[in-house]
Amino acid sequence: MTVVYILLIVVIFLLLLILIRQNLYTRSRQNPQLDLQVKQLLEEQQRMEKRLQDANFQLSGSFNQANERVLERYGQFERVMRDQLNQHTSLVNQQLQSDFSKLNERIEFNLLRINDKVNERLDQSFNKTNETFQNILVRLAKIDEAQKKIESLSTDIVSLQNLLSDKKSRGMFGEVQLYQIMAAVFGEKNDRIYETQYKLSNGTIVDAMLHAPLPMGDLPIDSKFPLENYQRMMDRTLGEVERQLAEKQFKQDVKKHIDDIFNKYVTPQETSDQAVMFLPAEAIFAEINAYHPDLVAYSQRKRVWLVSPTTFMSTLTTIQVILNNLERDQHALIIQQELNKLGDEFKRYKERWDKLSKHIDSVSKDVKEIHITTEKIGTRFDAISNVELDFTE
Repeated sequence: MTVVYILLIVVIFLLLLILIRQNLYTRSRQNPQLDLQVKQLLEEQQRMEKRLQDANFQLSGSFNQANERVLERYGQFERVMRDQLNQHTSLVNQQLQSDFSKLNERIEFNLLRINDKVNERLDQSFNKTNETFQNILVRLAKIDEAQKKIESLSTDIVSLQNLLSDKKSRGMFGEVQLYQIMAAVFGEKNDRIYETQYKLSNGTIVDAMLHAPLPMGDLPIDSKFPLENYQRMMDRTLGEVERQLAEKQFKQDVKKHIDDIFNKYVTPQETSDQAVMFLPAEAIFAEINAYHPDLVAYSQRKRVWLVSPTTFMSTLTTIQVILNNLERDQHALIIQQELNKLGDEFKRYKERWDKLSKHIDSVSKDVKEIHITTEKIGTRFDAISNVELDFTE
């Protein structure tokens, strides 16, 4: 800017000298006495023009030197900026590579850990399921053996009539048979599923309590053996009247057993609203279902279900399958929960990856903007270095 101001002053001064010269020339024509002064002024003008030319040469040299210094400083600034940008880019790349490596390591580690946990729990669940199926097969084999024994006992029930003439002996026989069936299905001393000689809050003791799943709940099971009047009813040697009287008495005995089970063992908020009466003899159960539907209807109204050894075993087997399905569903629920947790982990991984991608895009945008600014600065310096000044005499 200083050089431009000096050039403007020199141009103005030259214009003034030209104007003065023309004025003096005009006056010299009018007054010959001024020729000497005009010559002196012309000489002075020539000296000033020479000095101005010298000053112009000096100014041109100074401007060229200043231009060279500006170009040199611009080159140094450009090299420094490029070095700094290269260093910054290198540091950003190294940091990004380091962050990517750490993030990939953490993701791989977490995925491996999650995979190991899922595999471990799946293996545990499959092992438990296989064990359950094996136990079912073993218990089914035991059930078959027990059923064969029960069938043999059923065929020999007539020969046991004399032995079972005592009520206490009949009760013990029914309880033993009941316990054998339950042990064959659920295993011995499996208190989680059933308990024998279970004492209720009202002080009564039921032969067995089956802890069935909800909504059924605890199911009382008691063994009853109405044998005496059944034998008289089936004795063909007796008269028709005695047999009818025995049949009536047999029905009263069965109803009394049903009422006793319902009143003693069905307690609200402690047991289920229903119970099971176990008849140890298949013949008695068949007689009731075939020829006495009124007893079946009465037991259904009281919600006391009549079962024989065969039907009781099938009922327990069905309950066992239900229990196994519930346990399997619990394992499936655990697997589903773990898969849901794995899905949540993947969601968090995606969110973190999106955040990292945004940061990378932001850094890339900043680098592009710095590059654009550098290009603009370079263009400005090129424009300054290509400036041409015209000096008018």
